[in-house]
Amino acid sequence: MIPLTILIAAVPVIFAVPLATGVALYISEYAPRRLRRALVNIIDLMAAVPGVVYGLWGFYFLNPTIIPLARFLSSHLGWLPLLGIHDANPNDPLQTETIYESSTFVAGVVVALVITPTICSVMRESFFQAPVGEREGAYALGATRWGMICNVVLPFGRGGMIGGTMLGLGRALGETIAVYSVMTPVFHLQTEILRSGTNAVAPLIALKFEAASPFGLSALFAAGLALFFLTLLVNFGASAVIARTRSGQLSEA
Repeated sequence: MIPLTILIAAVPVIFAVPLATGVALYISEYAPRRLRRALVNIIDLMAAVPGVVYGLWGFYFLNPTIIPLARFLSSHLGWLPLLGIHDANPNDPLQTETIYESSTFVAGVVVALVITPTICSVMRESFFQAPVGEREGAYALGATRWGMICNVVLPFGRGGMIGGTMLGLGRALGETIAVYSVMTPVFHLQTEILRSGTNAVAPLIALKFEAASPFGLSALFAAGLALFFLTLLVNFGASAVIARTRSGQLSEA
């Protein structure tokens, strides 16, 4: 289950980080003051929404509507690792569409919505702290706003970007109900992310805990311990990287 857990956590990070970075930059650098306040409140409110709400949305809305996109990716980008389904034929009219439902891809999109507000909030606060003197110096040297962002805001906020990403990754590794609501559990290494069937440590514990035997209960506790150490490793790695950045050093001070 550990490789599947990492896979389910990696897919939402791929979706969430670009989206969160764009939203954080718009809020900190482009949005008017009144709109900025409203957007900050909306993002913070989204971060407080329980994962079960996103899970129900994924089950009832995303699962059926994402099938055309999953079929397109499998047909045209199936040569890429993880995106192909070896026995799927999109041109076969008898091919069942359920092969694309409840997949790692669906679970990843749902978890991406869960972690995006958290990542965005951390990045936004880091971008806000970029020194005003350096911003004005970049403008004085003839930089455009985008040039100032690329040369001042993003380098200064690198620690916040890494920290937000790792925080989101830690949340994705431990997400339970959102994944449990949309997945079809499998108990083998499912590397085709568009194929129906996935699993992870946290949903597995929720699925098996109530009916587990004493031996099975010990196995679930061991799985939870492994997940704890994996999350701990991610957090320590993020702390080491952030400590080397300017924004991280200022935060420590």
